[in-house]
Amino acid sequence: MRKYLGNKTAILLFILPALLLYTVVVFYPVVQVFYRSFFDWDGLSEASFIYFDNYIRLFHDHIFYTSLYNSAVFAVIIAIVQITIGTMLAFAVAEVAMRGRKFVRITVFIPVVLSITVVCQLWLAMYNGEYGLINKLFEMLGLHYRQDWLSNKNTAIFALAAVNAWQYMGYHFALLLAGVKSIPESYMEAARIDGASKMKAHLSITMPLLGETYKFCLILAFTGGLNAFANMYIMTSGGPGTTTYTLTYMMFRSAFRVGEFGYGSASAAFLVIECLVVTLIINKLIARDPIVY
Repeated sequence: MRKYLGNKTAILLFILPALLLYTVVVFYPVVQVFYRSFFDWDGLSEASFIYFDNYIRLFHDHIFYTSLYNSAVFAVIIAIVQITIGTMLAFAVAEVAMRGRKFVRITVFIPVVLSITVVCQLWLAMYNGEYGLINKLFEMLGLHYRQDWLSNKNTAIFALAAVNAWQYMGYHFALLLAGVKSIPESYMEAARIDGASKMKAHLSITMPLLGETYKFCLILAFTGGLNAFANMYIMTSGGPGTTTYTLTYMMFRSAFRVGEFGYGSASAAFLVIECLVVTLIINKLIARDPIVY
């Protein structure tokens, strides 16, 4: 093994294909985004260099701040819902005595593999103000709480976040369940011998040992929320007005509807920096030495 690990040529040959793919698919486009953000360009004619004008305009654009707020709300909601419910389901399914564990695993994970378009169309029907399932359930319960969920500026972003949280909750559930399964059973047995309840054992043992898993789930949830686009594009087109705009939707509108590729690139560049900062903060807050069992 040392012979192969010390062979720098062999290491380079194995790394090179992945490095080339990453450079072409990820690194080069990101560099181009930052480069194009300094130009006034419609995507067809010759671009003109305008220094930081796109960024100055961006920070004076009220839609930019609306998009920032919506992205933050969206990210926080899906992170809380997906990780909280995913944790509870993972703890429940990990119990050997629980019946129907296989059914729960399959049922929770099915939305993850569904097309985003299918999921959005399903929830569009459920949110419909006239015949939607959610309003009908309120009627059945005798509650006069009829809402046009996606047309109301006070509920639209929360309704969209609920759709995303529901669809991808199963992904976090699978990650957390794998983390729970990796913890030696002897730890829980020792806690039970000491008289700890299941809840206390999970709070004192399981959850601290899932630190790395939680960190990964938080990064996925927050960066996924900040990058949210498909739900807005399919379900509301950024409306009503601009109340469900996110940075990705703002970037799409600027580049492909208005023809301002330079301004759209500035939005995308800020989004890249924002995701990097959030990832660094999460890594810093949940920094710990890896646990070896």
